[in-house]
Amino acid sequence: MSDFVLDNPFLEYLDARHVAWEHGYAEFRMPIQAKHLNRRGVLQGGAVATLLDAACGYAGVYAPEGEPAIHGFTLSLTVNYLDTGLGESVTAKGFIERRGRSIYFARGEAWVDDKILIASAQGTFKYSGLKKG
Repeated sequence: MSDFVLDNPFLEYLDARHVAWEHGYAEFRMPIQAKHLNRRGVLQGGAVATLLDAACGYAGVYAPEGEPAIHGFTLSLTVNYLDTGLGESVTAKGFIERRGRSIYFARGEAWVDDKILIASAQGTFKYSGLKKG
């Protein structure tokens, strides 16, 4: 997979990469490094929530190359933590569940080393500006 341009300074700070993006789907991958751990030595829940928020949000704003960018923002995000984040990398996958004219709904999954599902998410997002349907 080739990386997409990441235009999000906070995700860049986390060393996250935008590795897949198409209509209704987005995927981010982040190496698990010491700076991402909590005091118990496992992946910080806030880092997982950030990746899930990005994957779910970006899943609804895909625009093919050469078309105007689409933007949106999070109205709500619920994350359920299922396991600890111990491994080499974490991947967050976002999937669109339903779209409206101004709001879209997405679900997400966070996987460690593409083997262990460590969190799931559901979110509501609002388009800001141009919306592609």
